[in-house]
Amino acid sequence: MSRFVIHGGRPLQGEIRASGSKNAVLPMIAAALLSEEEVILENVPSIRDVDVMLEIAGQLGADVSREGSRISIRAANLNGQELPAELCERVRTSVLFVAPLLHRLGRAKLHPPGGDGIGRRRLDPHFYGLRLLGASVDDADFEFTANDGLDGAIIFFDEASVTATEHILMAAVLARGTTTIRNAASEPHVMDLATMLIAMGAVIDGLYTNTLTITGVERLGGTTHRVVSDHIEVGSYLALVAATGGGITIHDTARGHYWMMNRVFERFGIELDIKADRIVMPSGQTPRIQPDAGGAVPQVDDGPWPQFPTDMMSPFLVLATQSEGTILFFEKMFEGRMYFVDPLVQMGANAIICDPHRVIITGRSKLRGQTVRSPDIRAGMAMIIAACCSTGRPCIVQNAEIVDRGYDCVDEKLRALGADVVRESD
Repeated sequence: MSRFVIHGGRPLQGEIRASGSKNAVLPMIAAALLSEEEVILENVPSIRDVDVMLEIAGQLGADVSREGSRISIRAANLNGQELPAELCERVRTSVLFVAPLLHRLGRAKLHPPGGDGIGRRRLDPHFYGLRLLGASVDDADFEFTANDGLDGAIIFFDEASVTATEHILMAAVLARGTTTIRNAASEPHVMDLATMLIAMGAVIDGLYTNTLTITGVERLGGTTHRVVSDHIEVGSYLALVAATGGGITIHDTARGHYWMMNRVFERFGIELDIKADRIVMPSGQTPRIQPDAGGAVPQVDDGPWPQFPTDMMSPFLVLATQSEGTILFFEKMFEGRMYFVDPLVQMGANAIICDPHRVIITGRSKLRGQTVRSPDIRAGMAMIIAACCSTGRPCIVQNAEIVDRGYDCVDEKLRALGADVVRESD
Protein backbone atom coordinates (compact mmCIF):
# COMPACT_ATOMS: atom_id res chain seq x y z
CA MET A 1 0.00 0.00 0.00
CA SER A 2 1.11 3.59 -0.54
CA ARG A 3 0.16 7.04 0.61
CA PHE A 4 0.37 10.65 -0.57
CA VAL A 5 2.30 13.10 1.61
CA ILE A 6 1.16 16.61 0.73
CA HIS A 7 2.37 20.02 1.92
CA GLY A 8 -0.59 22.27 1.14
CA GLY A 9 -1.49 25.91 1.46
CA ARG A 10 -0.34 27.20 -1.93
CA PRO A 11 -2.33 28.28 -5.04
CA LEU A 12 -1.96 25.74 -7.85
CA GLN A 13 -1.33 26.87 -11.41
CA GLY A 14 -0.60 25.24 -14.73
CA GLU A 15 -1.81 23.19 -17.69
CA ILE A 16 -2.72 19.51 -17.96
CA ARG A 17 -4.41 17.24 -20.48
CA ALA A 18 -7.59 15.34 -19.75
CA SER A 19 -7.16 11.57 -19.65
CA GLY A 20 -9.45 9.05 -21.30
CA SER A 21 -12.67 8.35 -19.44
CA LYS A 22 -12.57 5.58 -16.83
CA ASN A 23 -16.33 5.11 -17.09
CA ALA A 24 -16.16 4.77 -20.88
CA VAL A 25 -13.20 2.44 -21.30
CA LEU A 26 -14.25 -0.18 -18.73
CA PRO A 27 -17.47 -1.19 -20.59
CA MET A 28 -15.60 -0.94 -23.90
CA ILE A 29 -13.18 -3.65 -22.76
CA ALA A 30 -16.14 -5.95 -22.08
CA ALA A 31 -17.84 -4.95 -25.36
CA ALA A 32 -14.71 -5.94 -27.31
CA LEU A 33 -15.58 -9.58 -26.51
CA LEU A 34 -18.73 -9.27 -28.63
CA SER A 35 -16.55 -9.61 -31.73
CA GLU A 36 -14.02 -12.18 -32.90
CA GLU A 37 -12.05 -9.43 -34.61
CA GLU A 38 -9.49 -7.06 -33.12
CA VAL A 39 -10.72 -4.02 -31.19
CA ILE A 40 -8.19 -1.26 -30.59
CA LEU A 41 -8.81 1.39 -27.94
CA GLU A 42 -6.77 4.58 -27.86
CA ASN A 43 -6.47 7.26 -25.17
CA VAL A 44 -6.82 4.60 -22.45
CA PRO A 45 -6.01 5.91 -18.96
CA SER A 46 -3.39 4.17 -16.85
CA ILE A 47 -5.62 3.21 -13.92
CA ARG A 48 -6.03 0.09 -11.82
CA ASP A 49 -9.62 -0.67 -12.87
CA VAL A 50 -8.49 -0.91 -16.50
CA ASP A 51 -5.81 -3.40 -15.46
CA VAL A 52 -8.42 -5.56 -13.71
CA MET A 53 -10.85 -5.52 -16.65
CA LEU A 54 -8.05 -6.46 -19.06
CA GLU A 55 -7.00 -9.29 -16.77
CA ILE A 56 -10.57 -10.63 -16.72
CA ALA A 57 -10.73 -10.46 -20.53
CA GLY A 58 -7.46 -12.37 -20.74
CA GLN A 59 -8.62 -15.08 -18.36
CA LEU A 60 -11.74 -15.55 -20.49
CA GLY A 61 -9.52 -16.32 -23.49
CA ALA A 62 -9.07 -12.96 -25.20
CA ASP A 63 -5.64 -11.95 -26.50
CA VAL A 64 -4.81 -8.65 -24.82
CA SER A 65 -1.84 -6.36 -25.42
CA ARG A 66 -1.06 -2.85 -24.28
CA GLU A 67 1.40 -0.21 -25.41
CA GLY A 68 1.13 3.06 -23.52
CA SER A 69 -2.38 4.46 -23.91
CA ARG A 70 -3.29 1.99 -26.67
CA ILE A 71 -4.72 -1.47 -26.04
CA SER A 72 -5.62 -4.29 -28.41
CA ILE A 73 -8.21 -6.97 -27.65
CA ARG A 74 -8.87 -9.93 -29.94
CA ALA A 75 -11.45 -12.38 -28.60
CA ALA A 76 -11.38 -14.94 -31.42
CA ASN A 77 -11.24 -17.95 -29.11
CA LEU A 78 -13.12 -17.35 -25.87
CA ASN A 79 -12.81 -20.39 -23.63
CA GLY A 80 -14.03 -19.27 -20.22
CA GLN A 81 -17.62 -19.02 -19.07
CA GLU A 82 -16.90 -18.27 -15.41
CA LEU A 83 -15.44 -14.96 -14.34
CA PRO A 84 -12.68 -15.16 -11.70
CA ALA A 85 -14.16 -14.42 -8.27
CA GLU A 86 -11.16 -12.47 -6.97
CA LEU A 87 -11.23 -10.10 -9.93
CA CYS A 88 -15.02 -9.66 -9.81
CA GLU A 89 -14.63 -8.44 -6.23
CA ARG A 90 -12.27 -5.69 -7.34
CA VAL A 91 -14.37 -3.95 -9.98
CA ARG A 92 -18.10 -3.43 -10.38
CA THR A 93 -18.02 -3.43 -14.18
CA SER A 94 -17.10 -7.12 -14.15
CA VAL A 95 -20.86 -7.68 -14.53
CA LEU A 96 -20.62 -6.30 -18.08
CA PHE A 97 -18.88 -9.44 -19.34
CA VAL A 98 -22.14 -11.39 -18.93
CA ALA A 99 -23.80 -10.17 -22.15
CA PRO A 100 -20.78 -10.90 -24.40
CA LEU A 101 -20.41 -14.38 -22.89
CA LEU A 102 -24.10 -15.11 -23.42
CA HIS A 103 -23.79 -14.21 -27.11
CA ARG A 104 -20.51 -16.00 -27.68
CA LEU A 105 -20.83 -19.07 -25.42
CA GLY A 106 -24.47 -19.21 -24.29
CA ARG A 107 -23.59 -19.16 -20.58
CA ALA A 108 -21.94 -16.94 -18.00
CA LYS A 109 -21.08 -17.46 -14.36
CA LEU A 110 -20.51 -14.25 -12.41
CA HIS A 111 -19.43 -13.63 -8.83
CA PRO A 112 -20.72 -10.66 -6.82
CA PRO A 113 -19.09 -7.57 -8.34
CA GLY A 114 -17.23 -5.17 -6.07
CA GLY A 115 -16.44 -1.48 -6.44
CA ASP A 116 -16.61 1.52 -4.14
CA GLY A 117 -18.47 1.30 -0.85
CA ILE A 118 -20.65 4.35 -1.43
CA GLY A 119 -23.99 2.67 -0.79
CA ARG A 120 -26.27 0.10 -2.32
CA ARG A 121 -25.77 -0.35 -6.06
CA ARG A 122 -28.54 -2.52 -7.44
CA LEU A 123 -28.05 -5.24 -10.00
CA ASP A 124 -31.82 -5.63 -10.46
CA PRO A 125 -31.96 -3.55 -13.70
CA HIS A 126 -29.33 -5.86 -15.23
CA PHE A 127 -31.31 -8.99 -14.31
CA TYR A 128 -34.58 -7.41 -15.44
CA GLY A 129 -33.24 -6.43 -18.85
CA LEU A 130 -31.53 -9.76 -19.53
CA ARG A 131 -34.68 -11.69 -18.60
CA LEU A 132 -36.80 -9.59 -20.97
CA LEU A 133 -34.32 -10.35 -23.74
CA GLY A 134 -34.80 -14.08 -23.09
CA ALA A 135 -31.90 -15.01 -20.84
CA SER A 136 -32.34 -17.37 -17.91
CA VAL A 137 -31.09 -15.60 -14.79
CA ASP A 138 -30.30 -17.25 -11.45
CA ASP A 139 -29.75 -14.14 -9.35
CA ALA A 140 -28.89 -16.20 -6.27
CA ASP A 141 -25.92 -18.02 -7.81
CA PHE A 142 -25.20 -15.37 -10.49
CA GLU A 143 -25.59 -17.84 -13.34
CA PHE A 144 -26.92 -16.81 -16.76
CA THR A 145 -27.84 -18.90 -19.79
CA ALA A 146 -29.09 -18.11 -23.30
CA ASN A 147 -28.58 -21.28 -25.32
CA ASP A 148 -31.05 -20.16 -27.99
CA GLY A 149 -29.73 -16.60 -28.19
CA LEU A 150 -31.52 -13.39 -27.22
CA ASP A 151 -34.55 -11.63 -28.71
CA GLY A 152 -35.36 -7.93 -28.80
CA ALA A 153 -37.81 -6.45 -26.31
CA ILE A 154 -39.15 -3.17 -24.95
CA ILE A 155 -37.37 -2.40 -21.68
CA PHE A 156 -38.23 0.38 -19.25
CA PHE A 157 -35.72 0.92 -16.45
CA ASP A 158 -37.08 2.03 -13.08
CA GLU A 159 -33.86 4.04 -12.70
CA ALA A 160 -31.57 5.53 -15.33
CA SER A 161 -28.74 3.18 -14.43
CA VAL A 162 -25.52 3.84 -16.32
CA THR A 163 -24.07 0.36 -16.00
CA ALA A 164 -27.37 -1.39 -16.73
CA THR A 165 -27.92 0.75 -19.83
CA GLU A 166 -24.44 -0.19 -21.05
CA HIS A 167 -25.04 -3.86 -20.31
CA ILE A 168 -28.41 -4.14 -22.03
CA LEU A 169 -27.04 -2.14 -24.96
CA MET A 170 -24.36 -4.82 -25.38
CA ALA A 171 -26.94 -7.57 -25.08
CA ALA A 172 -29.31 -5.95 -27.59
CA VAL A 173 -26.87 -5.26 -30.45
CA LEU A 174 -26.65 -8.99 -31.30
CA ALA A 175 -30.20 -9.95 -30.26
CA ARG A 176 -32.77 -10.91 -32.88
CA GLY A 177 -35.17 -8.11 -33.75
CA THR A 178 -35.51 -4.66 -32.22
CA THR A 179 -34.91 -3.57 -28.63
CA THR A 180 -36.09 -0.28 -27.17
CA ILE A 181 -34.54 0.92 -23.90
CA ARG A 182 -36.60 3.61 -22.20
CA ASN A 183 -35.33 5.73 -19.31
CA ALA A 184 -31.85 4.89 -20.53
CA ALA A 185 -28.82 6.68 -19.11
CA SER A 186 -27.31 9.20 -21.54
CA GLU A 187 -24.04 10.20 -19.87
CA PRO A 188 -21.13 11.00 -22.23
CA HIS A 189 -19.41 7.68 -21.46
CA VAL A 190 -22.58 5.72 -22.29
CA MET A 191 -22.86 7.51 -25.61
CA ASP A 192 -19.17 6.89 -26.29
CA LEU A 193 -19.74 3.15 -25.82
CA ALA A 194 -22.68 3.33 -28.23
CA THR A 195 -20.50 5.17 -30.75
CA MET A 196 -17.88 2.41 -30.53
CA LEU A 197 -20.53 -0.30 -31.00
CA ILE A 198 -21.86 1.51 -34.09
CA ALA A 199 -18.33 1.55 -35.49
CA MET A 200 -18.27 -2.24 -34.95
CA GLY A 201 -21.46 -2.58 -37.00
CA ALA A 202 -24.25 -2.15 -34.46
CA VAL A 203 -27.43 -0.27 -35.38
CA ILE A 204 -28.40 2.14 -32.58
CA ASP A 205 -30.75 5.11 -32.82
CA GLY A 206 -31.54 7.77 -30.23
CA LEU A 207 -28.05 8.71 -29.12
CA TYR A 208 -27.94 11.53 -26.55
CA THR A 209 -31.55 10.84 -25.53
CA ASN A 210 -33.07 8.61 -22.85
CA THR A 211 -34.70 6.31 -25.44
CA LEU A 212 -32.37 4.01 -27.35
CA THR A 213 -33.57 1.81 -30.22
CA ILE A 214 -31.31 -1.07 -31.20
CA THR A 215 -31.79 -3.23 -34.27
CA GLY A 216 -29.93 -6.48 -33.78
CA VAL A 217 -27.31 -7.60 -36.28
CA GLU A 218 -25.83 -11.05 -36.88
CA ARG A 219 -22.24 -10.15 -36.04
CA LEU A 220 -19.96 -7.31 -35.06
CA GLY A 221 -16.56 -6.56 -36.51
CA GLY A 222 -13.45 -4.92 -35.10
CA THR A 223 -12.72 -1.22 -34.85
CA THR A 224 -10.26 1.39 -33.64
CA HIS A 225 -11.81 3.85 -31.21
CA ARG A 226 -10.42 6.81 -29.27
CA VAL A 227 -11.89 6.93 -25.76
CA VAL A 228 -13.62 10.20 -24.89
CA SER A 229 -11.97 12.43 -22.29
CA ASP A 230 -12.99 12.07 -18.66
CA HIS A 231 -15.27 14.93 -17.57
CA ILE A 232 -15.18 13.68 -13.96
CA GLU A 233 -11.39 13.93 -13.85
CA VAL A 234 -11.57 17.39 -15.43
CA GLY A 235 -14.17 18.58 -12.92
CA SER A 236 -12.06 17.26 -10.05
CA TYR A 237 -9.00 19.26 -11.11
CA LEU A 238 -11.09 22.37 -11.70
CA ALA A 239 -12.50 22.04 -8.17
CA LEU A 240 -8.99 21.47 -6.80
CA VAL A 241 -7.51 24.57 -8.39
CA ALA A 242 -10.51 26.74 -7.51
CA ALA A 243 -10.24 25.63 -3.86
CA THR A 244 -6.57 26.67 -3.72
CA GLY A 245 -7.22 30.03 -5.40
CA GLY A 246 -5.17 29.25 -8.50
CA GLY A 247 -5.73 28.97 -12.25
CA ILE A 248 -5.64 26.13 -14.77
CA THR A 249 -6.02 25.22 -18.43
CA ILE A 250 -7.17 21.68 -19.22
CA HIS A 251 -6.80 20.46 -22.80
CA ASP A 252 -8.65 17.76 -24.79
CA THR A 253 -12.07 18.48 -23.30
CA ALA A 254 -15.48 18.38 -25.01
CA ARG A 255 -17.55 21.54 -24.52
CA GLY A 256 -20.93 19.81 -24.31
CA HIS A 257 -19.93 17.82 -21.22
CA TYR A 258 -19.65 20.81 -18.89
CA TRP A 259 -22.85 22.86 -19.08
CA MET A 260 -24.24 21.71 -15.73
CA MET A 261 -20.84 21.69 -14.07
CA ASN A 262 -20.34 25.27 -15.22
CA ARG A 263 -23.65 26.27 -13.65
CA VAL A 264 -22.49 24.86 -10.32
CA PHE A 265 -19.14 26.67 -10.56
CA GLU A 266 -21.15 29.86 -11.14
CA ARG A 267 -22.92 29.10 -7.85
CA PHE A 268 -19.49 29.23 -6.23
CA GLY A 269 -18.63 32.51 -7.94
CA ILE A 270 -16.06 30.85 -10.24
CA GLU A 271 -15.92 31.76 -13.93
CA LEU A 272 -14.79 29.27 -16.57
CA ASP A 273 -13.94 29.89 -20.21
CA ILE A 274 -15.21 26.71 -21.89
CA LYS A 275 -13.81 26.39 -25.39
CA ALA A 276 -14.33 23.64 -27.95
CA ASP A 277 -11.24 21.66 -26.91
CA ARG A 278 -10.10 23.13 -23.60
CA ILE A 279 -11.29 24.81 -20.42
CA VAL A 280 -9.58 27.82 -18.87
CA MET A 281 -10.09 28.81 -15.24
CA PRO A 282 -8.48 32.25 -14.83
CA SER A 283 -6.40 32.75 -11.70
CA GLY A 284 -7.11 35.35 -9.04
CA GLN A 285 -10.71 34.26 -8.31
CA THR A 286 -12.03 33.96 -4.76
CA PRO A 287 -14.75 31.32 -4.30
CA ARG A 288 -17.92 32.91 -2.89
CA ILE A 289 -21.24 31.11 -2.56
CA GLN A 290 -23.94 32.97 -4.50
CA PRO A 291 -27.20 32.93 -2.48
CA ASP A 292 -30.47 32.05 -4.17
CA ALA A 293 -33.11 34.73 -4.68
CA GLY A 294 -34.08 36.38 -1.43
CA GLY A 295 -30.84 35.36 0.24
CA ALA A 296 -31.82 31.69 0.57
CA VAL A 297 -29.10 29.08 1.08
CA PRO A 298 -28.34 27.48 -2.31
CA GLN A 299 -28.23 23.73 -2.87
CA VAL A 300 -26.07 21.37 -4.91
CA ASP A 301 -27.73 18.05 -5.68
CA ASP A 302 -26.97 15.25 -8.09
CA GLY A 303 -29.01 13.31 -10.59
CA PRO A 304 -28.98 11.46 -13.92
CA TRP A 305 -27.41 13.22 -16.88
CA PRO A 306 -27.56 16.08 -17.73
CA GLN A 307 -27.89 16.91 -14.03
CA PHE A 308 -24.87 17.32 -11.78
CA PRO A 309 -22.85 14.06 -11.67
CA THR A 310 -22.88 12.18 -8.37
CA ASP A 311 -19.12 11.59 -8.75
CA MET A 312 -18.55 15.34 -8.48
CA MET A 313 -20.25 15.79 -5.11
CA SER A 314 -17.17 14.93 -3.03
CA PRO A 315 -14.69 17.31 -4.77
CA PHE A 316 -17.19 20.17 -4.75
CA LEU A 317 -17.94 19.64 -1.08
CA VAL A 318 -14.27 20.34 -0.33
CA LEU A 319 -14.40 23.40 -2.59
CA ALA A 320 -17.28 24.64 -0.43
CA THR A 321 -15.06 24.54 2.67
CA GLN A 322 -12.79 27.08 0.93
CA SER A 323 -15.65 29.30 -0.27
CA GLU A 324 -17.20 32.22 1.56
CA GLY A 325 -20.81 31.51 2.50
CA THR A 326 -23.12 28.59 3.22
CA ILE A 327 -24.38 25.87 0.89
CA LEU A 328 -26.34 22.61 1.22
CA PHE A 329 -25.25 19.39 -0.52
CA PHE A 330 -28.00 16.85 -1.17
CA GLU A 331 -26.62 13.48 -2.33
CA LYS A 332 -29.69 11.68 -3.68
CA MET A 333 -28.15 8.61 -5.28
CA PHE A 334 -25.84 6.92 -2.73
CA GLU A 335 -26.30 6.83 1.02
CA GLY A 336 -22.62 6.20 1.75
CA ARG A 337 -20.97 8.94 -0.28
CA MET A 338 -21.01 11.53 2.51
CA TYR A 339 -19.19 9.37 5.07
CA PHE A 340 -15.87 11.03 4.23
CA VAL A 341 -17.07 14.35 5.71
CA ASP A 342 -16.06 13.33 9.26
CA PRO A 343 -12.31 13.54 8.45
CA LEU A 344 -12.94 16.94 6.87
CA VAL A 345 -14.45 18.11 10.16
CA GLN A 346 -11.36 16.86 11.98
CA MET A 347 -9.26 18.93 9.57
CA GLY A 348 -11.26 22.02 10.53
CA ALA A 349 -14.19 22.13 8.10
CA ASN A 350 -17.40 23.77 9.33
CA ALA A 351 -19.84 21.05 8.31
CA ILE A 352 -23.20 19.91 9.65
CA ILE A 353 -24.06 16.34 8.66
CA CYS A 354 -27.85 16.43 8.61
CA ASP A 355 -28.33 12.78 7.60
CA PRO A 356 -26.60 10.27 5.26
CA HIS A 357 -27.70 12.31 2.24
CA ARG A 358 -27.35 15.96 3.28
CA VAL A 359 -24.48 18.11 4.50
CA ILE A 360 -24.37 21.88 5.14
CA ILE A 361 -21.00 23.56 4.62
CA THR A 362 -20.10 27.06 5.79
CA GLY A 363 -16.80 28.53 4.68
CA ARG A 364 -14.21 29.68 4.51
CA SER A 365 -12.51 27.20 6.85
CA LYS A 366 -8.81 26.89 7.63
CA LEU A 367 -7.97 23.22 7.12
CA ARG A 368 -5.17 21.61 9.14
CA GLY A 369 -2.94 18.80 7.95
CA GLN A 370 -4.05 15.38 9.24
CA THR A 371 -3.67 11.71 8.42
CA VAL A 372 -6.74 10.57 6.48
CA ARG A 373 -7.76 7.63 4.27
CA SER A 374 -9.26 7.28 0.81
CA PRO A 375 -12.60 5.50 1.41
CA ASP A 376 -13.55 5.47 -2.29
CA ILE A 377 -12.22 6.86 -5.56
CA ARG A 378 -13.98 10.24 -5.51
CA ALA A 379 -13.70 10.78 -1.77
CA GLY A 380 -10.02 9.94 -2.09
CA MET A 381 -9.60 12.72 -4.64
CA ALA A 382 -11.60 15.01 -2.36
CA MET A 383 -9.18 14.28 0.49
CA ILE A 384 -6.29 15.18 -1.84
CA ILE A 385 -8.01 18.49 -2.58
CA ALA A 386 -8.42 19.11 1.16
CA ALA A 387 -4.75 18.24 1.70
CA CYS A 388 -3.69 20.76 -0.95
CA CYS A 389 -5.69 23.42 0.92
CA SER A 390 -4.36 22.51 4.38
CA THR A 391 -1.68 24.26 6.38
CA GLY A 392 0.48 23.27 9.32
CA ARG A 393 1.99 19.82 9.27
CA PRO A 394 1.91 17.74 6.07
CA CYS A 395 -1.34 15.96 5.24
CA ILE A 396 -1.07 12.22 4.69
CA VAL A 397 -3.68 10.58 2.45
CA GLN A 398 -3.50 6.84 3.00
CA ASN A 399 -4.73 4.08 0.68
CA ALA A 400 -3.52 5.89 -2.43
CA GLU A 401 -4.30 2.83 -4.57
CA ILE A 402 -8.01 3.65 -4.28
CA VAL A 403 -7.42 6.93 -6.09
CA ASP A 404 -5.28 5.11 -8.68
CA ARG A 405 -8.35 3.06 -9.61
CA GLY A 406 -9.95 6.10 -11.23
CA TYR A 407 -7.38 8.88 -11.74
CA ASP A 408 -4.57 8.61 -14.29
CA CYS A 409 -1.09 9.60 -13.01
CA VAL A 410 -2.62 11.70 -10.24
CA ASP A 411 0.62 12.58 -8.43
CA GLU A 412 2.30 13.56 -11.71
CA LYS A 413 -0.58 15.86 -12.66
CA LEU A 414 -0.62 17.39 -9.18
CA ARG A 415 3.09 18.17 -9.41
CA ALA A 416 2.54 19.68 -12.89
CA LEU A 417 0.24 22.18 -11.17
CA GLY A 418 2.82 22.99 -8.53
CA ALA A 419 1.58 20.77 -5.71
CA ASP A 420 4.11 19.50 -3.17
CA VAL A 421 3.15 15.82 -3.22
CA VAL A 422 5.20 12.68 -2.71
CA ARG A 423 4.05 9.05 -2.95
CA GLU A 424 5.50 6.84 -0.21
CA SER A 425 5.16 3.22 0.81
CA ASP A 426 2.71 3.00 3.68
